[in-house]
Amino acid sequence: MSNPRYWHGQIRHVDDFDQIITDTFIDGATLIGPWAIMTPESFSTYGRGLGTGRGQKYKKQSDGKWLKIEG
Repeated sequence: MSNPRYWHGQIRHVDDFDQIITDTFIDGATLIGPWAIMTPESFSTYGRGLGTGRGQKYKKQSDGKWLKIEG
């Protein structure tokens, strides 16, 4: 990736649906209205997709930073 994008801020150990976040999360729009921080499992149930205006997927790097990998 030529211009890497990182999440700026803290990520809790659980998502907005109380699922444990390990190495990947999605910041995205939900089918129930508001945006949420979601694990891939929560996203498969509540997410509206990836891309501009829909959601972004992040992966934890070895230095602890969250790199945007999709969306």
